Amino acid sequence: MLAVSKKTLRTIAAIVWLSGGIILLLKAASLLTQATALRPDTTWPWLAVAAGFLIGAVKARFLFSGFCRKNLDRIAALTDPQFWQAFRPGFYVFMTAMVLLASALAKLAIGHYSGLLAMVILDISIAVALLGSFRVFSQHP
Repeated sequence: MLAVSKKTLRTIAAIVWLSGGIILLLKAASLLTQATALRPDTTWPWLAVAAGFLIGAVKARFLFSGFCRKNLDRIAALTDPQFWQAFRPGFYVFMTAMVLLASALAKLAIGHYSGLLAMVILDISIAVALLGSFRVFSQHP
């Protein structure tokens, strides 16, 4: 197998975490552009952005930071770390399902104003939660 150091696993986990947040922000920006093109003279898109940031901040503080700490504790407890162990096996299954679901929902939302705004809120909230909890990677012993 591909044996690696615990530091390498932490780095891989941090890169995946950060990449997910950035990708979701970019996706949300694209969806926001589509929503504002459908109805340019309304404030709803900006309220969706604000709601996404607020929900994301709460998720970062109360959920995602804890997820990071638990994962880093798990990595620290590994006796023979392997490349794939940056996250638990179930995480990879969960992430695959979430990416497929989000992709399908985004495609369904195209051209539907309320659907686009819902996706903007969802994507921004998860992006902010990921990026807001990213600090745990540098603060965790």
